[in-house]
Amino acid sequence: MRPLRALDAWFSTPMSPQRIVILLSLYLIFAANWPLWLKLERMAGAPSLYMRSILLLGVLNACATVAILAFTAWTRGMRFVWLAMVLVAALSQYYMLTYSVVMDPGMAANVLQTDAHEVADLLGLHLFTGVFVVMVLPTWWLLRVRIPAMPVLHQVVRNVLLLLGALVVAAIVIATTARDLAPLMRNDPQLRYMLNPTASLYSTTVTAVRPLFARSKKLIPISGGAALGASYASAKKPLLFVLVVGETGRADHFGLNGYERDTTPQLAARNVFNWKNVHSCGTSTLASVPCMFSPLGKKAFESRKDDYETLLDVAKAAGLGVLWIDNQSGCKGVCDRVPHVSAVQGLSADQRNQLCDASGECRDLAMLSNLDQRLAAIPAEQRDKGVLLVLHQMGSHGPAYSKRSSAATKHFQPECTTEVLADCSHSQLMNAYDNSILETDKFLGATIDWLKAASARFDTGMLYLSDHGESLGEYGQFLHGLPYSVAPEVQKHVPMVAWFSADMEQRGRLNMGCVRADSDAPRTHDHLYHSMLGMLDVQSPSYDAQLDMLAHCRS
Repeated sequence: MRPLRALDAWFSTPMSPQRIVILLSLYLIFAANWPLWLKLERMAGAPSLYMRSILLLGVLNACATVAILAFTAWTRGMRFVWLAMVLVAALSQYYMLTYSVVMDPGMAANVLQTDAHEVADLLGLHLFTGVFVVMVLPTWWLLRVRIPAMPVLHQVVRNVLLLLGALVVAAIVIATTARDLAPLMRNDPQLRYMLNPTASLYSTTVTAVRPLFARSKKLIPISGGAALGASYASAKKPLLFVLVVGETGRADHFGLNGYERDTTPQLAARNVFNWKNVHSCGTSTLASVPCMFSPLGKKAFESRKDDYETLLDVAKAAGLGVLWIDNQSGCKGVCDRVPHVSAVQGLSADQRNQLCDASGECRDLAMLSNLDQRLAAIPAEQRDKGVLLVLHQMGSHGPAYSKRSSAATKHFQPECTTEVLADCSHSQLMNAYDNSILETDKFLGATIDWLKAASARFDTGMLYLSDHGESLGEYGQFLHGLPYSVAPEVQKHVPMVAWFSADMEQRGRLNMGCVRADSDAPRTHDHLYHSMLGMLDVQSPSYDAQLDMLAHCRS
């Protein structure tokens, strides 16, 4: 018991807030930066090489943490601020270790826009254990340590000296070791976003504060001059087109693309058209979905200074009925100016019991429930011309892949059922993910069947395109959201499939042999906006025929 009493006595020793900040920073360097240390060990391969890098980055990270915490080094009310800092560091370390992500501003933006269902998928015993191990010691200490009162001016002076001291040490380290650090950071830019908690705090602050200081963006209209094309005057039936925005679909796990497993039997049986060489605009929903619906293309979209209207605004301005149905964490601003509903809205109790779990998350088939009623609710003036329905999937969103498929589509067993993907064997992880692709295949097959049933009243068609791919353990990486420049191919290579009724083919004057011959042509999200305008036969000054992937197949 004596060691415990001695430890408890030390923990309760009076201590200045500046000393607490220094000790807490040193603790976090050792306890919450294992992803960085392990990364450096793998890169260098020998203690003589990687220990120097660990030492340098450890000192810099400690200086940065001390500099940040210097603003909190006050005698009153700071205990829980320090505990919150430790919690952020513990959570960041857990996710970096578990999913091999980095805490850059893009990842921070994804975290801030995560909904309750996605958060629930990430919770589990491993998370609480990982956080507990990091937090137990500083929590015990910070709740027991005595902080003597100190005059305010005295605190200000000590805090300024603490801040300056941290900055001076960091400057000396950088100046004397730039020859070592510069190539290291240049060769692997992700390292800077593994400094914990510095990177997490920086990225979160940038993401949260940047909009406050950015000039207010104006909405650039592009719907002016939008009009329905000549096909509407001669058509016997109105148009009904479904655009399915997929979630986390990997092209190389689609049976249509030559995957060794038959994960797309429903699509294969329905005479669809498949593009094999399609790449996304981004590696996350937040990056890809707004880009997909923009006329700008990836490069111009990422460098834009203002917001622009989208494909949905143009279709609505032309006179079509537009409806977005969401089974995800929102449309990221794309559907703000058109009617939009959640998949769960309007479901009966029986439908919820059949299609949704206890948390309220529903399978994608819920978007097809009551779809006839939703269609009938669109104003007749618009419906009689044509309707564009957008269905935003839950798809294969991870890490809880096993939740994305029903019992009827769990063909591949055993499957991974934990959120800690590294704890599953590779085959279990593949089984869970491939079952989610089977569920998407089932949903798309059901969507086509619904369109076939509506073909007596409408000229019907469907296009499916995923927003981004997914890492499933390749190179130790999981999930998605890595910076595009360093993201692996599997996070960018996405599936795209289309189906047209015979009347829709005739209406669009499509040469189907030409369409099928186009399956290997390189396509990107840049093609979606212009190809959709072409398929809908909507005339617009923003339309670019060179980016309409079916333009050359129209007679």
